[in-house]
Order: sequence, then structure tokens, then C-alpha cells
Amino acid sequence: AWYVPCLASFETLQELCRKENLTCKSIGITNRSLKSYEVEYLCDYKVEEGKAYYLVKWKGWPESSNTWEPRKHLNCPLLIQNFLRDKNEYLSRGRGGKAMKLRNHVKTLKPAIADYVVKKAKQRIALQRWKEELNRKKNHKAMILVENTVDLEGPPLDFYYINEYKPAPGINVLNGITTGCECADCPAEKCCPKEAGFILAYNKRKKLKIQPGLPIYECNSYCRCGPDCPNRIVQKGTPYSLCIFRTNNGRGWGVKTLQKIKTNSFVMEYVGEVITSEEAERRGQFYDNQGNTYLFDLDYDSDEFTVDAARYGNVSHFVNHSCDPNLQVFNVFIDNLDLRLPRIALFSTRTIKAGEELTFDYQMKGSIDLTSDSAEGLSPSKRSIRTVCKCGAMCCRGYLN
Repeated sequence: AWYVPCLASFETLQELCRKENLTCKSIGITNRSLKSYEVEYLCDYKVEEGKAYYLVKWKGWPESSNTWEPRKHLNCPLLIQNFLRDKNEYLSRGRGGKAMKLRNHVKTLKPAIADYVVKKAKQRIALQRWKEELNRKKNHKAMILVENTVDLEGPPLDFYYINEYKPAPGINVLNGITTGCECADCPAEKCCPKEAGFILAYNKRKKLKIQPGLPIYECNSYCRCGPDCPNRIVQKGTPYSLCIFRTNNGRGWGVKTLQKIKTNSFVMEYVGEVITSEEAERRGQFYDNQGNTYLFDLDYDSDEFTVDAARYGNVSHFVNHSCDPNLQVFNVFIDNLDLRLPRIALFSTRTIKAGEELTFDYQMKGSIDLTSDSAEGLSPSKRSIRTVCKCGAMCCRGYLN
């Protein structure tokens, strides 16, 4: 289904709720807030007769209800701190990053400063709501954080978080598997990988032990082994807390880990809308014109299907490309043994420090790295427009495709 975002602003919806005496928790209107006043953020500052005043945006009330309040009436130290930090950030940008504070005799803020402070406050609230939404929708225990200290960009307007493949009409991502292993000790017996003709992908420490290009067969919902089976890794979701952050070199959003990740560890799954290769060709031309890359060919056995993470996806939607990545792609089969429709898992290629950005090579195809000279595996639409690479790696190829 295609979703249409609401065109009315939060302020308009809040005003309508109050006018009709309605409650709506998602926009901050509760029975308590219908008649109460809580500071949402501070918009401006002035000094009159030696007293400091702040222009207050009240939570759940439209901006037309903003009022000037003396400093002594405000019991919101964090919001005041945010206001002052945003104001000083604006001033420091005008001085090439050097810190600057308003002089004591300044009685009002310039309109440009007040406008920036309001935009930062609205962005902070929007990003907080987005973070809460992401954590409500995820199906794993680790947390997802959101951070933007670079610009005024807010959450993407046309992105919907999903935890697994979203098949386009007519595509079945489950092939009706009805059997599983009978193992009491999966690594020691003839488990699912051996039945498929491959070795177990994980060692005793639940780390990957196979080479890129080989498939992973995990135990499925019909297997007798329990949730602690060492052959159930990808299906449990990412075990690491991650942060979607705004990059400072023009690459848009990125993802960094908040925890140390050891070599050959499962990090995340790449999910999105599963479409036919013909539909991918059509969408690819549109994405190329925008300079975006979200199409991932499911080419383990054939090139019949593609995963499109442009509108539907998880954290992997925001992972940037690198010509020297720290994540590697592997094909995974769990409850679906259709070789045309593997799940795509990203594993660490080395130890990744906490705070380090996560990246993978957008030219990986079936876990085999395509160099810039190997363009025959790419569709014509992907060859038509070359996107400049900004990964900054020593071995950078110069282009994403």
C-alpha cells in the first residue's frame, strides 16, 4: 500500500483538537494538556526594564498562543540550555566555528538568530519522535538512536520502517517450508546446512566461519532446536545499538555503531520491498537521476528479483557506501529455500570500534566485489549516470557505480 503523509502541520492539528475538545496522544493533546501549559521549546529572548524574558511555545498549543514569560517563571533548565546552545551555535558559525556569546547589553535577538533557534527546536522534537517511532517498530532488543549536529535536516518524509521483506503484489517470499532438522545438538549433527549441501556458517562463538560467496542456511521455524541454537543468528535481528546520524561531508544520513563489534559478527539485515528486475530497471532510472542508490539485486541464483529499500526498509537504508567497507554481504536462507529470494545479511569484516560508521560496498553482487571495470553485471540504467563517491577511502574508486 502507498501511504500519503498528512499535509496539515502539528500546530494546525493541535488547534483543531482544542477547538473541538478532542484528545490525540500522538500530537501531544491529552485530557491533562487540554487545559494545562507545558513549555515545549523557547523561541526568542529579550530584556525589558532589566528583566529577561523568553518567548514560549506551549506544548499542545499552536504558535499563535506563544507568550513572553519572565525567566523566573520558567522551570525548564534543559530547554533553556538547548536555547542558549543553539543561539551560540548560530553565532559561532558566522565566525568560522569560533565560539561567540551575546554581550550583556544586547536586549533582543536578531530575527535570523531567533529563526534558527526555532528551527533547531522543531528539528530536535521531530528527530525525537522519529527515534521513538523507529524503536516502536523494530523487532530486536538493541536501541536505535538518531543524531544530527550538522544541519537542519529532519526525518525523511517518505520512509517507512519494516523488519522483513515487503513483497510487491504477485511475489511470494515464503515458499511453504514444512520441515526442519531433528537435531538435539545442531553443530554436531546433520543440521539444515548439511541437508542443503553446505557447512554450518557459524563457529562455537556464533561468529561467521565461511568465505564470502557461500550461503548461510539457518534453522527454521519447523526445527526442533530452541531459540538458543547456535545456528539461529540472523533471524534474531541486530544485537547492537546503532545510531542514524547526519554526516558532515555531504553523504546525507549514515549509521554508526554504539558498541564494539568483533570480526565476523552479524550486524544487520538489508530489507526492503521485493520487486521484479523489470520494475527495478524502471525505478533505477528515476533513482539515478536523483543520485540515490537503494536497489539490491537478489542474484544468488538468478536476477529475477531486486530489493528496493528506498521507501520501505530498516536501519540498513541509511548505511553508506565505502570502497573499503567494514561490512560484507551474505545470502541467507531460513524459512524460505527459494534460491531466487535469499535474505541479505551484513557481517563485520574486522573489529569495528564504538562510534565508528558502518559501511558496505554498493557494488557487491552475490558477495563478490565488482570493480568499476566490471560493469557488465550492472543494468543499463545503473551505467547511464555515474555517482561520485565520497567515501574518502585510500582505495576509493571515484564512483559508486
